[in-house]
Amino acid sequence: MKPAVLAVNPIDSAMKPIVITLGDSCGIGPEIVAKFFRTPASAGCFVIGDVAVMRRAAAWTGGMLAVARIESAEDALTAPPNCIPVLQAQGLSASLMQAPIGRVDERAGAAAAACIEQAVLLAMRREVSAVVTAPVHKEALAAAGVPYPGHTEMLQALACAPGQAAPPVRMMLANDELRCVLVTIHMSLRRAIDEVTFDAVLSTLRIAHRASFAWGQTQPRIAVAGLNPHAGEGGLFGDEEIRIIAPAVEAARSEGIDASGPFAPDTVFMRARHTAGHAGEFDIVVAMTHDHGLIPVKYLGVEQGVNVTLGLPFVRTSPDHGTAFDIAGSGKADPASLASAVAMARRLSSVTNLV
Repeated sequence: MKPAVLAVNPIDSAMKPIVITLGDSCGIGPEIVAKFFRTPASAGCFVIGDVAVMRRAAAWTGGMLAVARIESAEDALTAPPNCIPVLQAQGLSASLMQAPIGRVDERAGAAAAACIEQAVLLAMRREVSAVVTAPVHKEALAAAGVPYPGHTEMLQALACAPGQAAPPVRMMLANDELRCVLVTIHMSLRRAIDEVTFDAVLSTLRIAHRASFAWGQTQPRIAVAGLNPHAGEGGLFGDEEIRIIAPAVEAARSEGIDASGPFAPDTVFMRARHTAGHAGEFDIVVAMTHDHGLIPVKYLGVEQGVNVTLGLPFVRTSPDHGTAFDIAGSGKADPASLASAVAMARRLSSVTNLV
């Protein structure tokens, strides 16, 4: 699964920093960010968030790490070594530091949303090469009145000018062994089934196919997982595969997309998995619902998993885990998934034809 060497885009990616958002300040986001900035891989990155919150996180994760306030994204490139460059986000609550660690708090939700909004603005202005988002808590976003259930929906809404239609986007979770793109994401399972339509499946296949160019795959092998047990067993366990999914696969194939299926969702991931001793049959799996697709990828280990939003006009990645309120403030959180997300962002922002 090693990517081919593609052309570097000198306009959008050369000498531009990566912005990392604060995440929910009551969770582990600031801690994993602070730990990441103790590594050489953090060069060329900066945080959009709150200086005081990041200083606290630095103290929780071993101290002896300076936090430097910067005034622009460009300043991150000249920040001194062994420090966390922080661009202070605008409009954060003056009492953000008083929000209780490990609990849902509307101040933390509002701050997380503000950081995302301002990071997207930097990306749309091409002041940064990529956006990496630390974990947010969906209840905290809702408590703050944020009208989006999660990162993906919020980024989609922000990635267009007022009055323009939001771009179609899809969530992909990826590691070295599996890549899975979802047709539906943050909604009830009952509603998700209704949202599995011909257009939704075909659009997902198009987005997954086009985004694969970033890995040097101009003709990725895409497996489509069914919705029902045994992919419906010829209609015995549901007919969505016959009425919706199979026709969408055929439509994609008529466009030159190497899609196949629908396959039984309980076995297709084993067939697609790439390991040292087993070359997978497929490069990408398209799954109909959130848990159908994410459980197999996360089971292989959240440390290397990366969430990528496909279809945006800029690169966005994130760790594949949540806010982990149960260990927030302890300094125990593992930054490995964040490090993988930054590495993925660097890789994607250095090539053309991402979206």
